[in-house]
Amino acid sequence: MKFSDGYWKLKDGISLFTPVDIRDIKFSDNKLTVYAATKVIRHRGDTLNLPVITVEYSSPLPDIIGVKIYHHKGKKTKGPEFELRKQPDTPVDVKIANDEAILTSGKLSVKVKKGTQWRADFFYGDRYLTGSSGRSAGYIKTSEGLTYVREQLNLGIGECVYGLGERFTHFVKNGQTVDIWNEDGGTSSEQAYKNIPFYITNRGYGVFVNHPERVSYEIGSEVVTKVQFSVPGEYLEYFIIGGETLKDVLKNYTALTGRPHLPPAWSFGLWLSTSFTTDYDEKTVLGFINGMFERDIPVSVFHFDCFWMKEFQWCDFTWDKDVFPDPESMLQKLKAKGLKICVWINPYIAQKSYLFDEGMEKGYLLKNKNGDVWQWDMWQAGMALIDFTNPDACKWYQEKLKALLDMGVDCFKTDFGERIPTDVVYYDGSDPEKMHNYYTYLYNKTVFDLLKRERGDREAVVFARSATAGSQKFPVHWGGDCTADYPSMAESLRGGLSLCASGFAFWSHDIGGFENTATPDLYKRWVAFGLLSTHSRLHGSESYRVPWLFDEEASEVLSFFTKLKYKLMPYIFAAAYEASTNGIPVMRPMVLEFTDDPACDYLDRQYMLGERILVAPVFSEDGSVNYYVPEGTWTNFLSNEKIQGGKWLKEVHGYFSLPLLVRPDSLIAVGSNENRPDYDYAENVTFHLFELQDGHSAESLVYNQYGITELTLKVTRKGNTLVVNAKGNGKPWRILLRNIFDIQKTDQFDVLPDKFGVIIEPAGNFGEFSITVNERF
Repeated sequence: MKFSDGYWKLKDGISLFTPVDIRDIKFSDNKLTVYAATKVIRHRGDTLNLPVITVEYSSPLPDIIGVKIYHHKGKKTKGPEFELRKQPDTPVDVKIANDEAILTSGKLSVKVKKGTQWRADFFYGDRYLTGSSGRSAGYIKTSEGLTYVREQLNLGIGECVYGLGERFTHFVKNGQTVDIWNEDGGTSSEQAYKNIPFYITNRGYGVFVNHPERVSYEIGSEVVTKVQFSVPGEYLEYFIIGGETLKDVLKNYTALTGRPHLPPAWSFGLWLSTSFTTDYDEKTVLGFINGMFERDIPVSVFHFDCFWMKEFQWCDFTWDKDVFPDPESMLQKLKAKGLKICVWINPYIAQKSYLFDEGMEKGYLLKNKNGDVWQWDMWQAGMALIDFTNPDACKWYQEKLKALLDMGVDCFKTDFGERIPTDVVYYDGSDPEKMHNYYTYLYNKTVFDLLKRERGDREAVVFARSATAGSQKFPVHWGGDCTADYPSMAESLRGGLSLCASGFAFWSHDIGGFENTATPDLYKRWVAFGLLSTHSRLHGSESYRVPWLFDEEASEVLSFFTKLKYKLMPYIFAAAYEASTNGIPVMRPMVLEFTDDPACDYLDRQYMLGERILVAPVFSEDGSVNYYVPEGTWTNFLSNEKIQGGKWLKEVHGYFSLPLLVRPDSLIAVGSNENRPDYDYAENVTFHLFELQDGHSAESLVYNQYGITELTLKVTRKGNTLVVNAKGNGKPWRILLRNIFDIQKTDQFDVLPDKFGVIIEPAGNFGEFSITVNERF
């Protein structure tokens, strides 16, 4: 929200009160409190008839400093509030001197200058991060009687801002106006399904605004050297989050707001949907599944979209018996083929649903201020919303879903949750403005908690569209309603990278686009992108997404990339497990891995899959792709071609190829099963060694599906000798030395030829041995 008229003036009707003259600084209860008059005090009479701005500094966790700016603190505030992990006894160091006060948490510090010129600066060690100065912080009154609190933090030269949720606009947010307000706007607008009041910058810090209501950002768009954010009311709270690297910043942010849950291994497989408005029944469903298996396409999950329920009755959680007369039998047939089952749900209850009267009678539906049930006709005729602030309503909702789990359903696509009204009354008295964004958190938490209780912690997964801060705890999230064209494919990736820069580790999208029907060319290109995302779903609107409806080659392409993903599962699942413990996403913007390379600052058409593999989807009909490769000798995983980095490349790729590069000093675990995503990753695993430099080491860990380490392999190069250290459970494994074709044989291992190099099969399952390479590296 803009308050200024140019640089010097304010808009008509705007009054701004900023901290000017610091009158007192105190430290107590682990908080540093600054009291600042809003004008210079020259004599005692100047202390009358003016606001005082109070600023509190504290630390919920090491390397995080909280800032609270307020005017009047006596106004009663209503929930909800984000669920944050705060440690009130987090140690801080405070120094109050004649000219400044400093509070330090870990290596992060804030320095507040005393005097009559407001200035508060944040440092990580000796590294300057950002600061608030002059008229940046302030309390605002409008002529209509509205009040706001704002902050403006400094933007350095060349500093780029990322995040703020799944935004489909430009990846770098500089110059944009962003409102944190969940809306169902598709992927081709400034609106977003997943609004997260958190951003990071390439200067190595993050800022989280601790308000679930609307937060308005002006990112170098009102004052070009500032990131401004404001909220209505009498106070503003935000956290500066530091770290040695951008990945450390995300570690600290997710330590505060919650780590991503580890999804089950089967969820990383290929999901096939009925699509939205298509006609389908048991025969159609079985025909799709059989058609996929006949074409050697190993599907893992089958999803029933909206019309598994009868029209105008969404949601009643009852199978349409006119279409599915015996759903239990059908589900058992699908599960006998090794499939998991997902069904579509949302938190809305149509008036025609039998649940409407039940929910109305029991008080489980959101109400208007006069006590009536809130209703409208958007989406479903006469629909109401579940009031998830009512614990009994949550249990009631869970009971309806549990009946589906008992029938054989494994997970739920938790659609919608964005169009939440603000003219309603909640059971627990929550502020409806704050609940607009927060509603999705309670909705998905209710479903996720049920799945954990009924299926177990390691089996719980949803497929969610809406989110707010902390929703990363309930994966997986997908990108919403994209269109079947290349621009929408690219904007989907931008949205995913922005979300992953906002603390979310897992993300998916509708392969081929949701709206309209893709050309065979686009479908095949999107398949490659989709199967090299953390989660992969074929889904659309008015047409089916089975590949043979596009062309027969599409089936071959889908089979190829599905099998490729399954073979990469030891590597992908290791990254997933580590994400659940440290908060670093599996799909990573290039700047997250290569922050010191300025060429990576703006890259949004490529990404890192885990720490070691670069993916550059093809966004053109002619197969051409422009992408950037950081310094070093990289290797194309598919062709084994060596590529020298530190430059842009332009290539042309067929449908069975794309830039899929492994960075140097990498040891990639490749599995032995290409027909399913959930298998024993340590059994017959092959470790691919890429361009190990002299004096460097490469390490790879293989986890089982419970996150327990099964095998650890470390390779160190000393001249022409590779020293191998292995620790494991005795299962057979081997090493593929990429681009090495001649080695000295020994009785410690067998040597097998491979088109990409040589394979080493050790005589023992673990221990240490050396490999001497005859040819030069």
